[in-house]
Amino acid sequence: MLTLVSRFPAVMGALCAVAMLAPATASAASPDGFETLAETLLPTVVNVSTSAKAPSQAQRPPLPDLPDLAPGMPGSPFDEFLKKFYEEYKNQQGGNGRPPEDDKVSALGSGFVVDAVNGYIVTNNHVIKGADEIKIILHDDTTLDATLVGTDEKIDIAVLKVKTDIPLVSTKWGNSDNSKVGSWVLAIGNPFGLGGTVTAGIVSARQRDISAGPYDDFIQTDASINRGNSGGPMFNMNGEVVGVNTAIFSPSGGSVGIGFAVPSNIVKNVVEQLIKYGKTKRGWLGVRIQDVTPDIAEGLGLPKNSHGALVSSVTEKGPSEAAGIQSGDVIMTFDGAPVSAMKRLPRMVAEAEVGRKVELGIWRKGENMKITVTLGELEAAESAGQLTPGGKDKPGTAPEEKLPATDVPSIGMKLSLLTDEAREKYAVNKQVTGSVITEVTPNGPAAQKGLAEGDVIIEIDQQDVATPEDVATRVAAAEKAGEPSVLLFIARKNDRNYVVIKFKK
Repeated sequence: MLTLVSRFPAVMGALCAVAMLAPATASAASPDGFETLAETLLPTVVNVSTSAKAPSQAQRPPLPDLPDLAPGMPGSPFDEFLKKFYEEYKNQQGGNGRPPEDDKVSALGSGFVVDAVNGYIVTNNHVIKGADEIKIILHDDTTLDATLVGTDEKIDIAVLKVKTDIPLVSTKWGNSDNSKVGSWVLAIGNPFGLGGTVTAGIVSARQRDISAGPYDDFIQTDASINRGNSGGPMFNMNGEVVGVNTAIFSPSGGSVGIGFAVPSNIVKNVVEQLIKYGKTKRGWLGVRIQDVTPDIAEGLGLPKNSHGALVSSVTEKGPSEAAGIQSGDVIMTFDGAPVSAMKRLPRMVAEAEVGRKVELGIWRKGENMKITVTLGELEAAESAGQLTPGGKDKPGTAPEEKLPATDVPSIGMKLSLLTDEAREKYAVNKQVTGSVITEVTPNGPAAQKGLAEGDVIIEIDQQDVATPEDVATRVAAAEKAGEPSVLLFIARKNDRNYVVIKFKK
């Protein structure tokens, strides 16, 4: 089974024998060699060594017995091998499979110099996270103590600082947007703690989302990246940093030619903020958004092949509420740039300066409009708890009895008035208005879209619905008009989402 092995340094003392697949080489014209480039760039890359106190015995999971390592295999050739391995492991750890509590756990990663004058070095946050001591090993094996300047867990970046009289060699930032699929790249790092290692490959894909964070936009490469390469740079053929190697996709823990790097155009701004403030200061719009699918676009009356970010809810006392943004608005442009996909908007906002006035291009109920928003600060909103959905709902305690229901068979559900009894039964926030779903027809249109008992319909086709009769009337009107579906605005606990329900045929 393939496993995403992300955000890991190489653990010192671990001997790994990994069968690796050779990365594919482009058949197109390639450089004659990388000798000059590698010679120039190697001194800019450093090894990052960390140590931390081993967790206490109480914090550690119990060491598995041998049968758990090889269940159902007694008497097999592997049984003797595993017994030997298990005993050697226990002996190495003091006879009980555990390092003493006062021992230190060490690990190795990679990094690169971004400011030779002031001694600033970039690496991955996961390389140094939890470390009590951080040391930098230069290309000439000089070891320096490092201090932590700041970290950003959202894109897994950390900035370190060293003081030394030894001249450091700095990297140069490149424009990662210019690294196209098929472009040659070099990766330099410290795989398995072996020291400065150069690997070459091409950009295999762009804008990969591997669910590592809110701003996933990874560059994929077939250049060999292994344990310990984390935090190392990805260079273009001009010797510029276009990415920070962060993760691999692998069935074995070794490189199979699928590695991921955070683009330099994301990292550079974060590094500058960490150096200046010791933390990040990202722009904040104060909305929750969802994809504009073809069905939703049709339901909103948008032109075909439209893109953007659909606003499902607006944060109370946030920048968008102050500017007049509403649920159901589709953000088509941000500061003049098109929002080509929903997931692009968070990055565009995050990279904008806090306090800046930006113009949003909005589609609202069939009309294009412009709205100016003054961006807030994401980190300040997080600290104030504004990013946590509001409400003080508790689990319902009402008796399990059927509420009076109105059947809407064409979309496969029954609805009830949102009475105090219904609010208590389904734990519906007092601020929510609409009709509550009390039953969903199995395999019906609503069930196929994931709607469930307790969901509340707030709007149909961007018109408020206060009662089940309102819902039935609007559904019937849409069917009579020959519409293939209706657009529902749904509340579920503290979430809000638009859902297109096609009529039952």
